[in-house]
Amino acid sequence: MITPRFKADSLIDQLRQGIGFAPSPRRADAAVLLAITQEEQPRVLLTRRASHMRHHAGEVSFPGGRREAGDTSNIVVALREAFEETGLNPFQVELLGELPSQRAKSGLWVKPIVGLIPPDVILVPQPDEIERIFYVELMHIIKAQPLPYPVQLNQQQYYMPSFQLDNEIIWGLTARILVSLFRRGLRHSIEWPLLMNQPQDII
Repeated sequence: MITPRFKADSLIDQLRQGIGFAPSPRRADAAVLLAITQEEQPRVLLTRRASHMRHHAGEVSFPGGRREAGDTSNIVVALREAFEETGLNPFQVELLGELPSQRAKSGLWVKPIVGLIPPDVILVPQPDEIERIFYVELMHIIKAQPLPYPVQLNQQQYYMPSFQLDNEIIWGLTARILVSLFRRGLRHSIEWPLLMNQPQDII
C-alpha cells in the first residue's frame, strides 16, 4: 500500500478537482450515495443493513438501492434511497460527481454518486432496512491495512480483503467503491486483490 502524502484538510479540495459527472451518464441498475462530511477531518457516511433483510443482511453499505420506474437519473436514485433509509434531505447534499459503476454479487450494476453533507446533519435509520448509521474518518480508511475477512460462497470459505474499523467490517462492493474513490478522486492506490490468502499465510 502506498503511504498517503496528503493532509486531511486537503482531501475535499482534491475530491472537488478529481471527481465529476460524465456528459452522458449511463443508466445503472442501482445507485448509492457516497456522502462525505464537509469539515476539517471529513468522515464517510455508512450504514449497517438490517439483519432480517433478504439481500446483504447485516452488511455495511452506503445508502442506496435499485432504480424505480419513475427515477430519471442515477442521481435521483441515490438521493431518493438515501432519504428513505436515513432521512437525509437531498437539498443538504452538494454533489461532487460519480465513480465508475461496479457490479454487485447480485449481478446489478451500481453507480456510486459522491456528495458532501453538513457535519451536523441529523439522520434517523429506517428500521425496516437499516440497523445503524455511523461515520468513519476518511483518513482512517485511507491509512487502514486491508485485512482478510472469511466469506461463505457456494459452500466454500474464501477470504476477501476488508477494512475493519469502528467495530465494523467493510468489504465487498462497499470496500471496492471506497478504493475507487481513493484512486479516482485522490490519486491514491491501494492494493485490493479479489481474494486473499488465509490469515496464517499472511505476514
